[in-house]
Amino acid sequence: MSDNPTLHRPSVIELLLIFGRIGLTSFGGGLSGWFFREFVQDRKWLTEEEFLNGLALSQALPGVNVTNMAIWIGYRLRGGMGAIAGLAGIVVPSALFIVLLAELFAALTTFQLTHFALQGAAAAAIGLSLSMGLTTARRVRRGILPIAVMIATFAAIAIFHLPLIFVVLIGSPISILLALIEKA
Repeated sequence: MSDNPTLHRPSVIELLLIFGRIGLTSFGGGLSGWFFREFVQDRKWLTEEEFLNGLALSQALPGVNVTNMAIWIGYRLRGGMGAIAGLAGIVVPSALFIVLLAELFAALTTFQLTHFALQGAAAAAIGLSLSMGLTTARRVRRGILPIAVMIATFAAIAIFHLPLIFVVLIGSPISILLALIEKA
């Protein structure tokens, strides 16, 4: 725990509830920001240096960074039982919510309106992806090599349907090499 002896030590149940609340109310990335606010800024159970060390360790270990961080924080504050509380709190409530949501969704698929709503959501997702792609394409330097790499990547995935992992494994070193050549 933090070197500050005046701070109270959280209970395992308290940790479980905090991680459960964060897991249920946070979507997408940025959970480490919530952890920072909760455990460093608001409750002052960890110092900023401790938190950043734990974050670096969590990112270096295999697995999901947020889960690693919850386990690390729980362990740091309450030992083995705290680590279990961190893991259970960040995973179990949201997993139960997903199962309930899946059951609700399965029940709703019998209605035609659900299919129309999903088609609309799919169209919106495609539009957002296209918008992000166009925004990214506008930021590509206007040299022949960067544009050639962009076109080759698009063709490999969209036209030739090559697996993304191969495109990344082959395209990344080529892109890095071309960037180094252009800088030289």
